[in-house]
Amino acid sequence: MKRCYLILFSLLAMACSSETTEKETKNQTIVTAGGTITEIVYELGFGSSIIATDITSTYPSAMQELPSIGYRNQIKAEGILALGPDILLTESGYLTADVVAQLEAAELEIHEFEKPKDLPGTYILIGALAEFLEVPEKGKALAEKLDRDIQELETYTSKQKNQPKMAFVMARGQENVFVAGEDTFAESLFQMAAITSVGKGFKDFIPLTPEALVSMDPEYLLFFESSLQSLGGKAGVKNIRGIEQTKAIQQDGILAFDGLYLSGFGPRVGKAALELAKSVNREVP
Repeated sequence: MKRCYLILFSLLAMACSSETTEKETKNQTIVTAGGTITEIVYELGFGSSIIATDITSTYPSAMQELPSIGYRNQIKAEGILALGPDILLTESGYLTADVVAQLEAAELEIHEFEKPKDLPGTYILIGALAEFLEVPEKGKALAEKLDRDIQELETYTSKQKNQPKMAFVMARGQENVFVAGEDTFAESLFQMAAITSVGKGFKDFIPLTPEALVSMDPEYLLFFESSLQSLGGKAGVKNIRGIEQTKAIQQDGILAFDGLYLSGFGPRVGKAALELAKSVNREVP
């Protein structure tokens, strides 16, 4: 997708966002739920307004020093309200319906935003948050910075002759191993990095079976760092049934990245895709 089209997404979001507000937001305290939202709010200049975040908000590192409200269905309304925030900015569907109802009953101002799973969604979220926070110029500058990263990525990938085969694997220990298919962040990221996804013919994530591994035969296996740790590192990956038969194991094609960096589709997504592209071409980013 052309960069000018992506900028149009950003401008439309700024012009049409239903989250527009008339009041001043700079001096209000904010709780964020969702690492991508936290990162963008910080990059737009509101880091000092954030008083608490969720567990996924790991970047920038300063956000990890703030009180944590927990993770998804573990989050309680009481914990948020005890912090006394003026605004809660959250990913759509991140909080349970009961928690949202309790927060609304307490008259906490809540605004939900869709988490991106592709590049156009990143531009839309930047625009929507910039509009809500009443800093459209900062939103435009952040979108333009992303433009430059995407241009660098496209310049690099245009010179690559091959598109290696890769599978993204989500693991929570040896007994819970899944592979990403279509309509996932992994598919979008692979397309950006000029990598061929082997997760075809199914959507979302499915259990990874030995038969699927053999038929897919990826040259690379991509993990979150936390997933790789749950398996016991690279040595533990070899314990997954059927994996010894893949080129990925035979050619030492095991890669791992920080989860938010890889899947958040925030302002750093261009850099993440470029680093991934260079990794499969055996280059140091």
